[in-house]
Amino acid sequence: MTEKMDTDYNAMSDESFRTMVREFIEANYPQDLRFQIGQVPHEVTKPWYQKLAKRGWVAPGWPREYGGMGLNPTKRIIFNDVFDAHGCARYADNGVMMAGPLLIGFGTPEQRDRFLPKILNGEEVWCQGYSEPNSGSDLASLRTEAVWNGDGWTINGQKIWTSRADQADYCHMLVRTDKNTNKPQDGISYFLVPLKVPGVTIRPINILSMKDDFCEVFFDNVKVPADALVGELNKGWSLVKALMGGERLFLGAAAQSFNALKLLRQIAKAVGQWGEPAFMDRYGRLAADFADHNSLYEAGLEKVRAGGELGLEGAMLKVHQTELYKRIASFAVEIAGPYSGVSEPNAGVGGLLAAATFLASQAGTIYGGSSEVQRNILAKQALHLP
Repeated sequence: MTEKMDTDYNAMSDESFRTMVREFIEANYPQDLRFQIGQVPHEVTKPWYQKLAKRGWVAPGWPREYGGMGLNPTKRIIFNDVFDAHGCARYADNGVMMAGPLLIGFGTPEQRDRFLPKILNGEEVWCQGYSEPNSGSDLASLRTEAVWNGDGWTINGQKIWTSRADQADYCHMLVRTDKNTNKPQDGISYFLVPLKVPGVTIRPINILSMKDDFCEVFFDNVKVPADALVGELNKGWSLVKALMGGERLFLGAAAQSFNALKLLRQIAKAVGQWGEPAFMDRYGRLAADFADHNSLYEAGLEKVRAGGELGLEGAMLKVHQTELYKRIASFAVEIAGPYSGVSEPNAGVGGLLAAATFLASQAGTIYGGSSEVQRNILAKQALHLP
């Protein structure tokens, strides 16, 4: 059972809400898990997940009738800002961020009753099956398929770069259910697929940081029931657009760049660069870009507060934030000098890890829609280029 599910957080003042969240985190979040870089395993963050669940705070964006906090965009931004400011590690939240909203928006009552409670209490972990080999940013070219077998569906294919697949119980995924369509976006359906069944093979992928944050997942004649389908057959693309559209504002939030600027200042002071004219000139330019980003972000937030949709500003924010993060992290590695290649904390740079931040920054311009894809969206929809 959760506590305080009847609380209307949106009725609180922003400052009171911020104070309440901050006090809860300071009293309950483990000090040794602050400001972790990369994914932290579910078994490590699960106690924190369960504390949030007991409080009723696991799903800030879900409607209250489904066990969420029901936060409006303004309160969600505050909630996320406080978590980021305290260095709270990202827990296994794909069920909360993607699978839950998918089921709330498009699932049947039976699907919601089956899955939502176990997402809220952390009993079942989810991952997302979108990307495939040669079908990453060009998602509509995916080839994993589901074929009706008389009693349900048989799935064959491969997904890649699947975060936490080796920790997950279920995968919400896109598959092709009709190959004879005029547009590649047509003929794609949305499925809920168990991962601990015959025919599923999961292989972790070691990345540059030597962590297996991602996996490749193979489906070899995997049988799923008829009710594994979410929404209408061959209409999965519209579900993806709805899910991703709701998260654009949060992909453009500047917490990563804020933390990277803080790291840059600390490293500069540790190596004696802080105050040097050449360093301060470059730092000032980055800080100015950060201020510009926050102005654009606030404009987008005001639009959402007024009941509008973020639209193309979401693509602009995503590109600018992730590329700014990379530039800041690259500069931090540069001034760290010989300490920039170490994977363990070193006293020479105040125990900071410039390399880890740099490696983490490289993924930002890919996930959630690559910079190239976002620029294509802007070129076509804003500039009306061919």
